[in-house]
Amino acid sequence: MQHLLTLKHWSSAQIEAVLEKALALKADYTPYQEALKGKSVATLFEKPSLRTRVSFDVGINKLGGHAVYLDQQNGALGQRESVKDFAQNLSRWCDAIVARVFEHTTLEELAAHATVPVVNSLCNLYHPCQAMADMLTLKERYGSLKGKTLAYVGDGNNVTHSLMIISAKLGVNMVVVCPPGHFPDGQQVVEAQALAAEHGTTLTLSSELTALKGVDAIYADTWISMGDDTPMEQITAKFAPYQVNAKMMADSGASYFLHCQPAHREVEVTSEVMDSELSLVMDQAENRMHAQNAILLTLI
Repeated sequence: MQHLLTLKHWSSAQIEAVLEKALALKADYTPYQEALKGKSVATLFEKPSLRTRVSFDVGINKLGGHAVYLDQQNGALGQRESVKDFAQNLSRWCDAIVARVFEHTTLEELAAHATVPVVNSLCNLYHPCQAMADMLTLKERYGSLKGKTLAYVGDGNNVTHSLMIISAKLGVNMVVVCPPGHFPDGQQVVEAQALAAEHGTTLTLSSELTALKGVDAIYADTWISMGDDTPMEQITAKFAPYQVNAKMMADSGASYFLHCQPAHREVEVTSEVMDSELSLVMDQAENRMHAQNAILLTLI
């Protein structure tokens, strides 16, 4: 049995196979309409969601399966009853557990005690399903991803971590541009640099916008994470130079813009870029469903 917690333990070949399966699903669901017939997937949510909840719910239905939505009203993980008991109980009824949680340790505990696959649909450290959808989106445009360069601009976070991992494994160079003091977690960077060296790619970190010159695509995320109560004035003062706008896109030469959403228009990205022909944002949102379905088919 295999889980998807970080992508670190998935090989390049496994990731490529999932992307190919996702492309096949997107092209025609007909052969897969009963692929999960009689199967049920528990979807646990400690945090609010639009794309994650709907894409899993609708996607599982497209495969003939049943999604069981559990939010905090059903009892917070580890509070009403232990995470271990959650995992063991759900394993008796469901064929997989998808969990969107605050702490990665919760996912590790779920995986340790579950007897069915566990999928990380977001935690404080990683967002592997989003990264899969992102690479699927770029693969649709480029065909081969090897040798391409993806830039991430803004606050280093869980999305950045997963992008650094998957980029290295798929032969994609990565440039991460953040304000001083807002780079990705140091341990995650060290591990991603080792993966990049292993797979013959580069990982560049900088606070200078000039580092974006020559990248193929620019990726942004919100400057302030869900639940962070830092005053917006303080955030804007640090991040304003890193807003993705028409000038940044033109100066870098990037062909595409990506964002995992929710996006704050006129904050980390302008509507001019968000709504332009360069934007792949809605393709990414749609591709969450196809990538996640490919993941579930692989694991179940």
